Amino acid sequence: MDDSNATLMPVWRTNLAMLTREVGAATRLARMMTFSASYMKLIVSGERDFSEEFVRGVEAVTGLPEGWMNAAHDASEVPDETREAIASETPRARFRGTAHPVRKTPVLRVEPIFGANAKREEGAATAAATLASAAHPAHPAAHSAEHNRRLAGTRKIRDLAAQDVRKLERYLNMPPVETAALRSRIEDVIAYAEPEESVRADLEGRLEQIEKHRELLLRHVMRLHALLARLGDE
Repeated sequence: MDDSNATLMPVWRTNLAMLTREVGAATRLARMMTFSASYMKLIVSGERDFSEEFVRGVEAVTGLPEGWMNAAHDASEVPDETREAIASETPRARFRGTAHPVRKTPVLRVEPIFGANAKREEGAATAAATLASAAHPAHPAAHSAEHNRRLAGTRKIRDLAAQDVRKLERYLNMPPVETAALRSRIEDVIAYAEPEESVRADLEGRLEQIEKHRELLLRHVMRLHALLARLGDE
């Protein structure tokens, strides 16, 4: 989790608890956010951490100003529009994100030893000069031929990449197991096993995240194909 998010987590959780203090508010907010009520209650109670994406989603869905959750508030500071949205279970926006916190990726810095920095800069300058001379040949005809050759190569590689992207899109549209069937199976397991509430909420929450991430991944794949299709065309 990002350091700034870790600092804000207690404030976010306090504001979330205050927004859901009324009886049934947590359940209504859960439905507005397309989460299960049990999963939302685990978040509110502090048994599950959540992401900044989830916090921004709460603001958007309930009509709160962006960034409102970053400062501590009391009940008197909740806008009437937000109270009405939760009371009537009328979302002001649609949340398609996830509540799961994302861990910060560590960055490894390697400092040069002794004269390695100067040698590296010299090598980079030489490489840049070589690329510049290759990209701008003296004769216009040679430049045009080189340009057309690179353009044809770009299109060939692009088309191969686009084919793979399309295969992935078809796979996401027609997975080997439909999420509706998977949900039905898991609900059967829950009904027979009768697990503890925390385990039940975890199962339901993870299934919801799988469904949301599949839809989100599909949108990214379609966007990737649209971007690829424009590369290499003048």
